[in-house]
Amino acid sequence: MTEQTTHQHHTIDYIEITVGDLAAAKRFYAEAFGWQFNDYGPQYAGIRRAGSAEGEVGGLRAGEPVGVGGPLVLLFSSDLEASVEAVGAAGGRVVEGPYEFPGGRRFQFTDPSGNELGVWAEK
Repeated sequence: MTEQTTHQHHTIDYIEITVGDLAAAKRFYAEAFGWQFNDYGPQYAGIRRAGSAEGEVGGLRAGEPVGVGGPLVLLFSSDLEASVEAVGAAGGRVVEGPYEFPGGRRFQFTDPSGNELGVWAEK
């Protein structure tokens, strides 16, 4: 069965995260969130779409360490407290929350390269 991908006009289609150490970033995201990767050499790894060996939702790109600011990527969690624990156990640092907002609860963390992302859960 061939995977069919639908691209939608003006929607986010792919996210690239710049990391200082590609191997460390892959370990962190694999341990914290169970992500799997398609390797494209020492400078890039595609983030596999859940349940697929080929489709990708983004990538990790080796580059200069990141600064503060920029777009905030939010991940969904069905168990926010377990996600907080997984981020810490994998070497990330919670920098805000968890806290409530009108749609549920969320927290923000930094990965080993200093990228800040968030995780949210429904009420």
